[in-house]
Amino acid sequence: MGRIISIDYGQKRVGIAVTDENQMIANALTTVHAKDIIEFLKNYIGSENVERFVVGEPRQMNYQPSESAKYIDAFIRKLKKEFPELPIDRIDERFTSKIAQQTMIVAGLKKKKRQNKALVDSISATLILQSYLETRSRK
Repeated sequence: MGRIISIDYGQKRVGIAVTDENQMIANALTTVHAKDIIEFLKNYIGSENVERFVVGEPRQMNYQPSESAKYIDAFIRKLKKEFPELPIDRIDERFTSKIAQQTMIVAGLKKKKRQNKALVDSISATLILQSYLETRSRK
């Protein structure tokens, strides 16, 4: 079994989370600048066994794609071109940033630390991946 990489794509930063090799636990990995994401993934996949990608799908409350969907769709096209052998699953990412913020509050992080957008992005990627794992286990 290979790892699953979760991506919370943004125009500036990309939050990344990954499973363990048994695909049971989602862990925040890092946040990288959007322009560096493909190179980061090439390096990571070169050293780890990766089975698939899970990419957050931004939607509005009425389930329509959000404004940022066009940027993510372009990123997914690039991802498919660079890694044609790896399947890409999409999962609804509504509320992940809000849940990430709440998670940091519950964890007792100080306000200054909670304002770290890179931390929010990596937690959001972890939430996306955890949601994917839970959905998959129900099937």
